[in-house]
Amino acid sequence: MSEDNDRLTISRLVFELTMSSGLSTDLDVLLERLFALLARYHELPLEDCGAILLLNPRGSYFQVAQTGMPPFWESGYNWKDGIFANPEIGHACVVTRMELPAPCAFVGEPRDTTLVALPLHIENQGAGYAVMFLKPGSRLEDSHLQLLTDLAHALSGLVGRTLTVETLHVREIELEDARANAIRSLGVAAEYRDNETGWHIMRMTNFAQVIAKAMGVPENLRELLYVTAPMHDVGKIGISDSILLKPDKLTEPEFEVMKTHTTIGVTILTGNDPLIEAAREIAGCHHERWDGKGYPQGLKGEEIPLLARICAVADVFDALTSTRPYKQPWPVEQAAEWIESQSGQHFDPAVVQAFTQAMPEMLRIRELYRDDIIDPKESLSLPPVERVNESWVKWSNELSIGIDIIDEHRRYLFDLVNELHDVVVHK
Repeated sequence: MSEDNDRLTISRLVFELTMSSGLSTDLDVLLERLFALLARYHELPLEDCGAILLLNPRGSYFQVAQTGMPPFWESGYNWKDGIFANPEIGHACVVTRMELPAPCAFVGEPRDTTLVALPLHIENQGAGYAVMFLKPGSRLEDSHLQLLTDLAHALSGLVGRTLTVETLHVREIELEDARANAIRSLGVAAEYRDNETGWHIMRMTNFAQVIAKAMGVPENLRELLYVTAPMHDVGKIGISDSILLKPDKLTEPEFEVMKTHTTIGVTILTGNDPLIEAAREIAGCHHERWDGKGYPQGLKGEEIPLLARICAVADVFDALTSTRPYKQPWPVEQAAEWIESQSGQHFDPAVVQAFTQAMPEMLRIRELYRDDIIDPKESLSLPPVERVNESWVKWSNELSIGIDIIDEHRRYLFDLVNELHDVVVHK
């Protein structure tokens, strides 16, 4: 390539990469677009694969994106122990040799290959590298290295923009989490006035979650439900102790006062924020009935917000099966039969159907968030819970310590870890 052609090629490639990236902050997508553009420049003898490595706070290189090669959790390759032990990596573009982990798109077995490292700089500090691989038996001309060096500058800007956006996203999540915690705390404060342990909120919230999941409710709504369900009885803050803590059955006038906790909750939860709106709907509508005979508004059918319909079933099931000063707990089977008998009357039939489907998981939740002290000699007899076949960490009976309830807690933690892994893998 002539010098003029080199400059034109570099300018065109950088411009097309910048324009094609648009507002995307997905580094995997950025790499895919980059290699799609590079494929048009046949003079560059590069394999159709590469990765972006960024420095973590511990000074190690972490593979954050890739195309045509496995992610770090599959390959387990330690980049720092490979090429980046080379002190010359600080230069503009370095070609070195390394042994790649299998499998890669172009490598069947581990073998030495030639790698090109494009240094990434953010605010004049080294942030990491974009790595590419040369085809066997090929070499890069000086003009190629210059093109890739200029490309590294463009990539640095795009990666820097991505990190800035992601940092802002993390801050938004932290702020959202702080607000969610404040909402939960308010719900727990209300519950502690009415329930000695406060475990009702944990059970009811998790019951609502598994019911929603069985219904196929979208994940974003389930997340909203998990944050706002604890607010269902927040209005009880405004009910006098003489009524709220009465150990006997309420009189008719007292019950009319108790019913106002729904409207008090609506009054407390004022605002247009999506979290507050969802919490307000649940607090104000979880005592409405499918047949229109509930309170406070007498809403009917799908006039009742979906999350409130789900919370209604979860709340009643836990209330029936829990000890209260004025009643003994119902057996689980009896409570489930009653809820199923109220399908189409008190409760949404679709929610009741999901409730029945989710019963194995709900029984597990009852044991995990029980009010009484754990008896290590107690044996649990729970129906099996459906688990995914492809899990990152697997429970083995060899991990059992022989105390059923503790083993069940540990299996639950394994499931949470696998769910977290799925979130990371699927972004």
